[in-house]
Amino acid sequence: MTDPLDFSGKRVLVIGGSSGIGNGIAQGFRARGAEVTVTGTRPDAGDYLEAEDSDFAGLAYRQLDLFDRDAAEGLADQFPFLDVLVQCQGIVRYKRQEFEREGWDDVIDVNLNSVMDVARALHAALAENDGAMIVVSSVAAFNATIGTPAYAASKAGAASLVKTLGEAWARDGIRVNGIAPGLVPTKLTSVTTDHPERLEASLSRIPLRRMGTPEDMAGAALFLASPLADYITGQTLVVDGGLTLS
Repeated sequence: MTDPLDFSGKRVLVIGGSSGIGNGIAQGFRARGAEVTVTGTRPDAGDYLEAEDSDFAGLAYRQLDLFDRDAAEGLADQFPFLDVLVQCQGIVRYKRQEFEREGWDDVIDVNLNSVMDVARALHAALAENDGAMIVVSSVAAFNATIGTPAYAASKAGAASLVKTLGEAWARDGIRVNGIAPGLVPTKLTSVTTDHPERLEASLSRIPLRRMGTPEDMAGAALFLASPLADYITGQTLVVDGGLTLS
């Protein structure tokens, strides 16, 4: 019997796979046999090894700065075909910076505009192989957040985009789904995870009483990209330990 989670011979690109959730997802696909490329903003993968808790073993690396709205266009030449595209790019601006135009624009550009830029650039590559695209948003897409209006709005937009592209691109053989993580320790959530009192308060609201891990998100991504999910498109899977149940 063929293992539906065997990605041997499959080509996978993880945007934002240089650290955090994206890196965990990338390693999840690599462990299942895929040829995986990750992108990050720094010139070289080695630049992450000291600053981030990243694992580049078995991964190819490409620099990609999505603040440049034209940067995604170059991906089409580098990846003429793809089996799986995971979009895990994301930034946040704390200290109420997102209430100002500059902070708002930065977050919307990376968290939402670039998702469509990359999707547009790689549509043909995914259609070539009847591929799957997975967009990593956040449970912030479904709730109010304190002090980060652009982050919440961008993640809600990303979840909505999954629905629209899921419908529009089904005719091209492309399945589009999403993952909405809850609390996962990354550089974006360190404002909570690095402070014991804040972390304890957050954990008290999670029925499973623990934070999520990048490996938890990898499991969801592997499922959504696999034949097990062949009849699923346009959906965002909430992976939050029950945080949003109440």
